[in-house]
Amino acid sequence: MSRRKKLFLLTLFVVLIALFSLHQPIINLFKSKTPAPAQIAATKVISNAIEQGDTLFSIFVRHGLRTEELFAMKNAAASIHPLRELRPGKAYSFVLDEQNSINSFTYGIDDDTILKIERINNAFQAHKYDIPYERRIITIRGAIEDNLISAVGAGREDYLLALQVADILAWDIDFNTDLRRGDTFRIIAEGLYLEGEFKKYGRIFAVEFINNGQNYTAYLFEHDGKANYFDAMGNSLRKAFLKAPLSFRRISSFYSKNRLHPVLRIYRPHHGIDYVAPAGTPVSATADGTVTFAGYKGDYGNLVIISHRNGYQTYYGHLSRLAKGIHRGKKVKQGDLVGYVGATGLATGPHLHYEMRMGQSPVNPLRVKNVAGEPVPKALRAEFKRMTIALDKIFVAAIFYDVRQEDSKKHCLNPEIIADYKPKTRAQNQES
Repeated sequence: MSRRKKLFLLTLFVVLIALFSLHQPIINLFKSKTPAPAQIAATKVISNAIEQGDTLFSIFVRHGLRTEELFAMKNAAASIHPLRELRPGKAYSFVLDEQNSINSFTYGIDDDTILKIERINNAFQAHKYDIPYERRIITIRGAIEDNLISAVGAGREDYLLALQVADILAWDIDFNTDLRRGDTFRIIAEGLYLEGEFKKYGRIFAVEFINNGQNYTAYLFEHDGKANYFDAMGNSLRKAFLKAPLSFRRISSFYSKNRLHPVLRIYRPHHGIDYVAPAGTPVSATADGTVTFAGYKGDYGNLVIISHRNGYQTYYGHLSRLAKGIHRGKKVKQGDLVGYVGATGLATGPHLHYEMRMGQSPVNPLRVKNVAGEPVPKALRAEFKRMTIALDKIFVAAIFYDVRQEDSKKHCLNPEIIADYKPKTRAQNQES
């Protein structure tokens, strides 16, 4: 090989090496690279329930959380739900990152609502959410042996169901005196479930109660944004006066023109009814009206007097204390809390003295003629009738399970059976 040819090959080799060196960084720019695995922040979860006397500050201290985050969370939740309002027994949960900073805080405000505070873009944001219950139809029955509460069951939700039934029929049945052994009831109710597990009862769509051989049936119907109960003819079950100012207690002394007084040991008129109940039992106004007296009055002890538009007055005596906000001139609605059972004044033990007067003349509360509320409007009678027919079909054809048996909540009807006839919620009415 000639010297010139060797020189040419050497020069070409040097040029190729140089070009390769220059080209390599350019290749690297387009070369696909496998990314490093993403770093997942470690999290820690703290879950518990509010204890008696707990504040959010004490919870922060207990778990070693930063108090500066507490103040930021309080500010975020101020217009949604004040964090000072924590109820014992309600569940809460914190999710923390690896630095022990709060990512989120969840708190069950009540049985229907959850508060959630989340860190978003390094700032806290608060929101309230409805618990996503599944709604089913439950058909249950029971019989009276002693009282309504024992007939329904001892659980919290059973107790609340009994109160619902008593409230619905409170204008026709006095659950203190009218119940008889062997009375029966059947209920078509809404059951609320979460992840397939029964949580609580919702609305009562219909209730049938046979008291001393007489049949009382109530149907839920909503119009003008208000839900009320009506009989099969569309007449309102709501009347001017409740039959009793408190639930599930016994009467120790009836209205009498000549009763032996238990303290004075003399015969004199007893112009009212005495309901024996534990001290502290809530006492409700039996009708809409205005408080004309609230304070201490001789033998009555702590007393509330309410004047009503129809000329009647109702007296609630021997109260241990008055309800908050009850004072002369206060307007109250039927069922509003007015005080608590006690033994103030001339009383041998805790009970409520309930009295009615027309003007200044005492009348027997058990004999007062009760005026019914407004019936279903004529324009809605056809809709109401379709609903009662659907519910009556359930009363005829469905199996009703003993309410005291836990299995009763496992047997449900398809909600579509009465989907077209169920009373609409306020939100549904606004949407339509």
